[in-house]
Amino acid sequence: MQAPLSRQLLVTVLAVLPMLAFALACRLAGPLPGLDAYFPPAPADEAASLAALPGRGGDAPLLQQSTLPAGDAMARNAAIPFFAGPLLPAAPFRFAGSETDRTRAADCLALAAMAEAGPSDDGQRAVIQVVLNRVRHPAFAKTVCGVVFEGSERATGCQFSFTCDGSLARRYSEAAWAAARTRAVEALGGRVYAGVGNATHYHTDWVFPYWSPQLVKLARVETHLFFRWPGYWGTPQAMRAPYRGGEPDVTAPAPDAAASDAATPGPQPTVAPGAPAISGGTLTMRDASGKANFVTLDAASGPAEALALARKLCSGATTCRVLGWADRAQIPATFPLPPAARAVLLFSYTRDPAGAEIALYDCQRIAGVAREQCIPRAR
Repeated sequence: MQAPLSRQLLVTVLAVLPMLAFALACRLAGPLPGLDAYFPPAPADEAASLAALPGRGGDAPLLQQSTLPAGDAMARNAAIPFFAGPLLPAAPFRFAGSETDRTRAADCLALAAMAEAGPSDDGQRAVIQVVLNRVRHPAFAKTVCGVVFEGSERATGCQFSFTCDGSLARRYSEAAWAAARTRAVEALGGRVYAGVGNATHYHTDWVFPYWSPQLVKLARVETHLFFRWPGYWGTPQAMRAPYRGGEPDVTAPAPDAAASDAATPGPQPTVAPGAPAISGGTLTMRDASGKANFVTLDAASGPAEALALARKLCSGATTCRVLGWADRAQIPATFPLPPAARAVLLFSYTRDPAGAEIALYDCQRIAGVAREQCIPRAR
């Protein structure tokens, strides 16, 4: 038994050595198109370099919808070539948390996978891989649930839009949860979805986010395109942040959620000076930057009026959000939205710095809306 094992080990080593020698020779010889993209040096000022990255954790969400016609967006996406070099798989994820951490991480991964990819096996595994790639990258949160819900507490929006736009009200079957959790547990246990490499970003092929042409296009999985950052921050060696556990309990209410839910007359109007005059609704709250707006929509306002109102409030070249309710008493005091306020959200609008938009509506109460613009309530 020992001799065959020794021969197998020797064969493996001999098979790997030429690849290592080739990579080293390429590195010593200087830049090589495609392969050299995986060996750039770390930037001297990492903090400044991270702050300059497009589509980083503090930016607008990964937009799944856009004002750009779908045909135009698909043409622009097709015009950007895929990376010509090797698509190296990510390293297996090294989980080092408690059983509570594992349960919370698996639930967050499963929820993201279902919300972003539906029932697709490849699609869910690709989304899960992106989340775990982010966990290990210094530009993002350091826990799985932290990555999935990153930005849900911010006025400027979420990295995964389903955590902000009312989609958390969606309900899934036990079978769907079981399948998604199985994929999540496998990934936490080290299973790698090699098809997206070290991707940290993705979007559907019928949208064209502002950051898309600034990133390296790696792969397509069904209708989603996957990207990494150029230079050092897109390399395997950049994903060096160790996982230490400490998963937050995302099912627990925010500190102010109970007070917000119990508020009967709703918060008193707090509108920063300089807010534009709007029609079709009442501006109840607006932060000083103008990036976050809570409104009460008039009963007669339809999708066109709500969208016009939001665009007027978000006319600058910056990230901006408008969230609307039918009754002022439903409006919470601040972010993150408590469950009661999210459940009755009537309208959700997000705009990124390039003008791409998400506009979603409660289609049970607002008529005349295309199905893809309905706030998802069930799947």
